[in-house]
Amino acid sequence: MRRREFITLLGSATVWPLAVRAQQPDGLRRIGVLMPLADNDPDAQANITAFRQAMQKLGWTDGHNVRIEYRWGGANPERVRTYASELVALKPDVIVAASALVLQPLQQQTRGIPIVFTQISDPLGSGFVASLAHPGGNVTGFTPAEFSMYGKSLEILKEVAPHIARVAVLLSPEQVPQAGMWRTIEAIAPSFGVQLTAAAVRDAAEIEHAIDEFARESNGGLVVLPSSPTLVHRELIIGLAARHRLPAVYSYRQFVMAGGLISYGIDLADQYRQAASYVDRILHGEKPGDLPVQEPTKFELVINLKTAKALGLTVPPTLLAIADEVIE
Repeated sequence: MRRREFITLLGSATVWPLAVRAQQPDGLRRIGVLMPLADNDPDAQANITAFRQAMQKLGWTDGHNVRIEYRWGGANPERVRTYASELVALKPDVIVAASALVLQPLQQQTRGIPIVFTQISDPLGSGFVASLAHPGGNVTGFTPAEFSMYGKSLEILKEVAPHIARVAVLLSPEQVPQAGMWRTIEAIAPSFGVQLTAAAVRDAAEIEHAIDEFARESNGGLVVLPSSPTLVHRELIIGLAARHRLPAVYSYRQFVMAGGLISYGIDLADQYRQAASYVDRILHGEKPGDLPVQEPTKFELVINLKTAKALGLTVPPTLLAIADEVIE
């Protein structure tokens, strides 16, 4: 959707409904949380714990003065759409939406209920907000990346594995920002002397096929872009990278903690703590359209030396010196 069309749509949307929202029967404020991952995902649970603890510090305790309704999509678009309808029907005071997979169906369901998002790159280019400084409408939140960091990811990969001549970029074709991420990597690839392959993946079968096919030739490496499919199937990706001896760089530390080589990106749990601050402000009467979309100010570098050793790689001291965490 073009920006002008999006702003026009906002202009025709229903007037902000906070004043007329029905009081919840139990007298508690209600928050909906829609996650793209499964409820048994330990890292997703860690993010929810960070959100809940941050809410408690702000004076909101689940079951005491607020009720938090959780729904888990398991990276299944149909299930996510069903749960989006469920949450909207509950008429919560605010909904927390993690990722574009979740936000898109929610925004199709409601233009009135406030929504705070996390894990959405380029919300402006994706048409979710009218501007970063003044989002307008019912949506605001926290973006995990700027496109330049993906060029940096390729640079880091080449630094830790200088022999690499071919790089497969695992991306999700349904997510608009991934095209921008790809273009950033594509622009910088010639300066590192690598040939790129775009590997569009939506599920486990496509991930396995893409990596197996790419690994038929030597001197390869992986850049794994952040998406719901790659997060859900991170253990599969890490296992395939190990099997084929492919150095890989990821966007989140969760991959490295699970055995991946290296990551460069934000602390996801911190985004959920920040989301709690916006939820608190909305519960106190502020409008999401007046709360600017927050961009990241810090990226963390995490290195798994055990994995590097298994791949026969020596991590340069310059990288070790600037790493935020080194797993030995």
